[in-house]
Amino acid sequence: MRSVSGRDFAKAVEGKGWVFLRAHGSHHIYGREGSDLRLAVPLHENRPLKTGLLHHLMKLADLTEDDL
Repeated sequence: MRSVSGRDFAKAVEGKGWVFLRAHGSHHIYGREGSDLRLAVPLHENRPLKTGLLHHLMKLADLTEDDL
């Protein structure tokens, strides 16, 4: 798995139909219409997301490695 920054992950999430709802500090919160699920994507400078967090967010957002 390649490393992905929070900014790049946020772009991929938006491309899959997730909508930016709000920001809380350095975390951007995304949601989908008709779903109670929320994604909190950390945008800490331009550092890559840790592997475990990346896998978890990808699973919640229904993303594959090809989507990144």
